[in-house]
Amino acid sequence: MTERDIPDSWSSASGKKPDQNKRLSRTEQFGETQPFDVPATGSTSKSVKRRKKNDRERLPINSHSEETTQLSKSSGKWPRWMKSWVLWSVLLMLIPGSVGFLAMAMLLKLPAAPNCPSIFWPLASASVRLHCAQLAASKQTVNDLLQAIALVKQLPQNHPLHGEIDRFIEEWSRDILKLADQSFQTGNLDEAIATAQKIPQDVAAYKLVDEQISKWQSIWSKAEATYNGAIAEVRERHWQSAFMLSAKMLRVDNQYWASTKYDQLNRLIATAREDGDKLGKAENLASSKVVDNLLEAIKLAESIEPESYLYEKAQSAIPAFGRKMLELAQAKLDKRDADEALNIARQIPESTKLQAETDDFLAIADAKRSAWIGNVSGLEAAIAQAQQIDPTRPVYNEAQQLIARWQLEIEDVANLEKARILASQGTVPNLTAAIAQVQLIPASNPRATEARQEIDRWSAQVETIEDQPYLDRAEQIAVFEDINSLQAAIAQASEIRRGRALYPEARKKIRTWIGKIQRIQDQPYLDQAQELAQSGNLTAAIGTAQQIASSGRALSGEAQAAINDWEGQIRTKENWKKAQEVGAAGTPEALVEAIRLADGVSNNSILRMDANQAIDQWSQQLLEIARSQGQSDIARGIEIAKSIPRGSAAYSPAQEQIKAWQQFLNPQPQPEPQPQLESPQLPPSTTTNGQ
Repeated sequence: MTERDIPDSWSSASGKKPDQNKRLSRTEQFGETQPFDVPATGSTSKSVKRRKKNDRERLPINSHSEETTQLSKSSGKWPRWMKSWVLWSVLLMLIPGSVGFLAMAMLLKLPAAPNCPSIFWPLASASVRLHCAQLAASKQTVNDLLQAIALVKQLPQNHPLHGEIDRFIEEWSRDILKLADQSFQTGNLDEAIATAQKIPQDVAAYKLVDEQISKWQSIWSKAEATYNGAIAEVRERHWQSAFMLSAKMLRVDNQYWASTKYDQLNRLIATAREDGDKLGKAENLASSKVVDNLLEAIKLAESIEPESYLYEKAQSAIPAFGRKMLELAQAKLDKRDADEALNIARQIPESTKLQAETDDFLAIADAKRSAWIGNVSGLEAAIAQAQQIDPTRPVYNEAQQLIARWQLEIEDVANLEKARILASQGTVPNLTAAIAQVQLIPASNPRATEARQEIDRWSAQVETIEDQPYLDRAEQIAVFEDINSLQAAIAQASEIRRGRALYPEARKKIRTWIGKIQRIQDQPYLDQAQELAQSGNLTAAIGTAQQIASSGRALSGEAQAAINDWEGQIRTKENWKKAQEVGAAGTPEALVEAIRLADGVSNNSILRMDANQAIDQWSQQLLEIARSQGQSDIARGIEIAKSIPRGSAAYSPAQEQIKAWQQFLNPQPQPEPQPQLESPQLPPSTTTNGQ
């Protein structure tokens, strides 16, 4: 009879009643232990009596004897066949053999395996419980292992099988922890904890539960901290730090974190890095403050998917980029370039979530564009546009202020238009009338500045018309360019008063005419000075020219330049003369001083050639003196030779002489001769001696 498998769960009260368990032996039915869930306090008297009664009911031989007795009593005599001694002899021979055979068969026959699902557990023996518990535990599922523990853990402490059962409970508890650890390794921490906590608290192995749960929770929290730290670095776009943290997950003692979450994190970092590059490029584009670059930056930020950890940053950057476009539009509007301002604002995408602000800007900018046309119809159109702005909008107050200003401007513009029509006639009366018309605009009105500019322009036209005849007559008089004509022209131009439109031009012409008068007056003095200089009387020439140079008149600069030249010529002559006198002494010191003085002669002087010849001659004398001194005092010779100037004819020979003396004074050490190997004597025929 084969063992029957155990179903997934058993009921503690399932199975047949005791009197239906006929295939179980008395020991198996009424084993050494008390029934399941019954306290082990010993058998009661009622249970003993019931067992004896059941035993009597199950003895078939007693039942057969009673039936035979009743038959004998009813018949009153033995059957005839029962009186045969042959029959009894045969029976006596067969019965002992049959009994022995049956006994041997019973001994040799294996006991039938219990049908665990149909057992009535309260009356099951310890061996049956252990057997069925082992079958359940062999399935290695949490529920079966718990069922196995439940089947055997109620045995009393003094039961003979208690030690073995404790060993099995310890083993099955560890198996449950292993199954829980499998859940933990696959990423189900809560399931693992719940599984471990199913182990009964009253078993010895329960002490491992808290320890294991603490270990799992520690591993899990550290892994989560590492993972979240990497995510935080990703959000800040610290890619290197994020990858370093992800590498730490490989050392986590959990397959789920070390493999699945590690791979997930690496993919996330790689994706976020790509998105970070996009966002970085977008930020760089946006910093350029170019409309096309800002639009491209918004597109890049929009391309970052919601699953990305940089999605929120990208979404927050989009409105910032849009606001920069609004700022560019406002800058254009501040420069009164309404068309470009409107063009920029209309390109702001809806994704920037600035539609309301953009609409407000468009309304104000469009109204200003109409107002800036500069006529009444434009202002009226601007007022109508501004009046359409809803009172709930933030720009409503600005619109109301503009409306009030433009309403004032309408009257100002009417006055300006009327004045401009008058001024266009170009006559003094019309220009004067135009000025009077514009002066009706109060200084506090919006167009007051424009009115002031028109007044200044028309006033200048009036002054020009009034003063131009004076300037024209002055120029006609000055044509003769004599002193009297020039003085008359100056007097005529001086009629134009300071602050009038033509006053700067009149002063410029007056300065020109004064200069011409001064030239006419001073030119004879400069001509006389130049004649004196040409005759060689440089001192007298300088004295004559100084009368002009110190007066600050038209020819003062020219006279001063001539004076500087003549003074230079005088110094050159003096230096040349002194050089000749000093050089005549012939000593080294005198020759050096003579060369210095001669070198001071200007290159533009006619004496420069004589000075160069003298310098070469004196340098040659110095070289001869140096060589002579060097015969007895080399140091003195070197000193004299060094005083010969560069560029002179004796300079190169002097340098060679100095070098020769220095080598003599500081000879270079000769290298030690190297030993030479003795070479064999060549035969006379191989020597080369020129023959």
